[in-house]
Amino acid sequence: MVLRPLVEAFFAFLRKSDRHIRSLGLTPPQFDVIVTLGDTDGMTCRELSDKTLVTKGTLTGVMDRLEAKGLIGRIPSREDRRSTIIRLTPKGDDLFRKVFPRQVQYLKPFFEEALSQTQMKDLQYMLLKLKESFDKQ
Repeated sequence: MVLRPLVEAFFAFLRKSDRHIRSLGLTPPQFDVIVTLGDTDGMTCRELSDKTLVTKGTLTGVMDRLEAKGLIGRIPSREDRRSTIIRLTPKGDDLFRKVFPRQVQYLKPFFEEALSQTQMKDLQYMLLKLKESFDKQ
């Protein structure tokens, strides 16, 4: 069964990734929100919740802390008065442009050491197919 190796790889990835994210001065949920908002015009709380790995219960507190640091702003939606758009501030965008490439560069050697380019494409395909299978049910 592939389940145990998949879970072990996931936890090994998280240990390395989270440690590096913390060395950049962020928590993993803060990093997730910042990189999800990076290179966008912002998104609603619902969209942000759907696109991050942060639980809905945790997301509000993460956004409050990021807003207090001046990294995100909340702007009322023009289309729907009940919605709020979450955007990176210029300070948040600067941080995104600094931390995202560092995280990618940090993780890249782990993948390159283990997998060829073809294997990485195959793995990406298989993982997306697996996710799709879980999403259907």
